[in-house]
Amino acid sequence: MPYIKTSDGINLYYEEAGEGDPIVFVHEFGGDMRGWEPQMRYFSRRNRCIAFNARGYPPSDVPESLDAYSQERAALDIGCVLDELGVQKAHIVGLSMGGFATLHFGLLRPSRALSLVVAGAGYGAEKQHEEYFRGVSNEVAKQFLAQGSGQYSKTYGLAASRIAFLVKDPRGWAEFQAHLGEHSALGAAMTMRGVQARRPSLYDLEDRLKDMQVPTLVIVGDEDDHCLQPGIFLKRTIPASGLAVLPKAGHTLNLEEPALFNQLVAEFHATVGQGRWLPRDPRAVPTQIMKTS
Repeated sequence: MPYIKTSDGINLYYEEAGEGDPIVFVHEFGGDMRGWEPQMRYFSRRNRCIAFNARGYPPSDVPESLDAYSQERAALDIGCVLDELGVQKAHIVGLSMGGFATLHFGLLRPSRALSLVVAGAGYGAEKQHEEYFRGVSNEVAKQFLAQGSGQYSKTYGLAASRIAFLVKDPRGWAEFQAHLGEHSALGAAMTMRGVQARRPSLYDLEDRLKDMQVPTLVIVGDEDDHCLQPGIFLKRTIPASGLAVLPKAGHTLNLEEPALFNQLVAEFHATVGQGRWLPRDPRAVPTQIMKTS
């Protein structure tokens, strides 16, 4: 099985396919690299596609120490994947937890990113819900350990933002839930406590995000309530960013609407490659409603 070793000695399982400009896919908390299969198959026709399982997600290592898990570490692990595979720069595509890691990678290693796709990222970012999010994250960790992934996945998979997926694609949702049930309960708990519950709010990163020049596409579903406002915030804050809102879509965007997701990302990458994904023109002043002089 192919592994890369991180700078702190953790083995991460990965798979790759195709040739061309590299794309690295970073999965969400409730998924793993298998959730990127519709994208691996589509983009590997023209790109070198790499997907990996985060630490805590077998067959990657499952560290037992909470100190091995953090938001910064998750971002650094993306860099370790690039380093170990000899990739100087890549397009980074992340969903939810992976979207946060992708965004932080852009902040920490902007010279290594051709572009960023930040999809479904926002949980815990809203300041009014920050303490609630931390509390419920720790409760989720507790339940994974108490019930095991096989049992608790039946509850976690029915979160409000997953219902759109269940309604439109019951077979796809069932596969997602089955994969979740195969996760390490310890890895899920440690990830929830070490990464999710301790990560900073996106709003606390405003000054750093304003200075980040990496081309960025933000994607959210219109039924993923707690990602909508953070998505608008990211669009208004990151200079070279665009926002796509998918109608009647929840949290698991790339699986719910694979054709639309792939089309948006492919068009974004093509525009970046042509040097035409530009920062907002200073003439487009958002406070100006109509021009009178």
